[in-house]
Amino acid sequence: MAQTNKQRDLLGRLGDAGEEAISRVAGSQTANRLIDSVGGLKERLDDMQKKVRGLDELEQRVAKLEKQVADLKPKRSSSSSRSRASSTTRRSTPRKKPPSS
Repeated sequence: MAQTNKQRDLLGRLGDAGEEAISRVAGSQTANRLIDSVGGLKERLDDMQKKVRGLDELEQRVAKLEKQVADLKPKRSSSSSRSRASSTTRRSTPRKKPPSS
């Protein structure tokens, strides 16, 4: 019987100490900042999820547009592009004007 009273006392003291610790933490400015940060983090996470969901739609639109652009480009044969490249030559330096007298 003495042992059960000691256990109850011990449990009571532990309970009191736990309540006191919880009340200290709850009143702490640091704990309040932590709780506010966690709340803000949830809002930011929700925003990021919305943006990521929108990326799939954008990727599909870009793929469709890339296909349309590829279909619009004229198909060139390799021989026609070579003849154009050889016929047009560019000078690396501009022509000099003769000195005026």
